[in-house]
Amino acid sequence: MIYLQLFMVYFKIGLFGFGGGYAMLSLIQDEVVIKHGWISSETFANIIAISQMTPGPIGINSATYIGYEITGSVWGSIVASFAVCLPSFILLLVIIYFFKKFHYSKIVKDVFSGLRPATVGLIAAAALLLMNKETFIDHYSYIIFIIAFILTYYFKLHPIILIIAAAISGLFIY
Repeated sequence: MIYLQLFMVYFKIGLFGFGGGYAMLSLIQDEVVIKHGWISSETFANIIAISQMTPGPIGINSATYIGYEITGSVWGSIVASFAVCLPSFILLLVIIYFFKKFHYSKIVKDVFSGLRPATVGLIAAAALLLMNKETFIDHYSYIIFIIAFILTYYFKLHPIILIIAAAISGLFIY
């Protein structure tokens, strides 16, 4: 039964998660943490941190990890990962079919223009959901974030170096 629930939840997340993995995070947290209570907010924040560090899209990485966490088996990972990808695959086939016929239409152009700000809003919602008192316990996390942002934006430091530096500083601080 849990596999069917997991499939349905991640199929819905994949269906309505426009804008990629970061835009999906608020939907994932709402379903997995709030509605179903499968994992805690703190565990969710840890899963997101691990999903960001591992290669691949964050939406699929988090689905794989959460599927395993919930079921305790590799099959949970497979079900969640497959379910989150399936709607995109189906929608892509449908969109390609119709886009070939109507790609010069003003309505189609307007729809795609309207999706851009919605995607930004979903990503902002995910950032705000991750920045709550349960997941950010102290101010050190904010300091590490600000330093990493400055090093990335102004000094163009490579992300791998920042991940290693954040891990080392986390070991010393905590």
